[in-house]
Amino acid sequence: MHMKIEVHGAWGDVIKAFDEGNDSVVLAWEGEYRKDDYIEFKDLTPGSFYKVKVDPTIEESLIFVTEDSFRYTIPFYEKKTSYNPMSFVGNRHLVSIRKAYDFEVKAFRNLSLNPCDQHEVSGVYPHASANVETRGEAVFAARNAIDGVCVTRSHGEWPYESWGINRQDDATIKIEFGYPVDIKEIRLYTRADFPHDNWWIRGIFNFSDGSTETVDMDKKVQKPHIFSIEKKSVEWLTLGDLIKADDPSPFPALTQIEVYGRPSEK
Repeated sequence: MHMKIEVHGAWGDVIKAFDEGNDSVVLAWEGEYRKDDYIEFKDLTPGSFYKVKVDPTIEESLIFVTEDSFRYTIPFYEKKTSYNPMSFVGNRHLVSIRKAYDFEVKAFRNLSLNPCDQHEVSGVYPHASANVETRGEAVFAARNAIDGVCVTRSHGEWPYESWGINRQDDATIKIEFGYPVDIKEIRLYTRADFPHDNWWIRGIFNFSDGSTETVDMDKKVQKPHIFSIEKKSVEWLTLGDLIKADDPSPFPALTQIEVYGRPSEK
């Protein structure tokens, strides 16, 4: 079965560019993206791993798919603010997908990393979601915490995007892997735009196997909180029950979460 990449115009029935291949597709095309354009990756094998690059300015993603296609919507206007300003601009573009190599999949790696994660996507993992995102703004979306961009000293537009909790005490972020993984270590980069920001002193991880881990944190700047947490065969985790420090600022936030481990052996 040939994999396909299609770049669709906003109305869906206009295909601006197209290419196909067996184990890999590299689509170079000339033209401009417009609002509501999208890239369609088609004829994939559900239950498989792929390496995807949606734009030369965005890091390649190692993804797991559970459906035979998925759509990547080109971000524009406010939704573009959490991306490199050079992403998707100009009239020459490069998009690619290939089957992931076995050694890439089995490597000890950051299992939560997915720079091409989006709110609207389904059947593509890892995926981040949350019960709150500050004012619904792109610069505070959950996906920012797994995009691989880790700059903690400010907040707002790229490269300072983060997961913002809108002062909500029960704020919780969820990371879904899509398949069973074995975890060895979790790293949290908390935002450190002081004195604008607050920070968390405690949080609780919940895992799909029903277990929990309470972690203590302190005030850090551009350094990760490192937790040696070993879990076997978990498919998702949440971070919640977050306790702020005794500081006047009401604005703690998460810049990045890194979950290190390997896929569980079947």
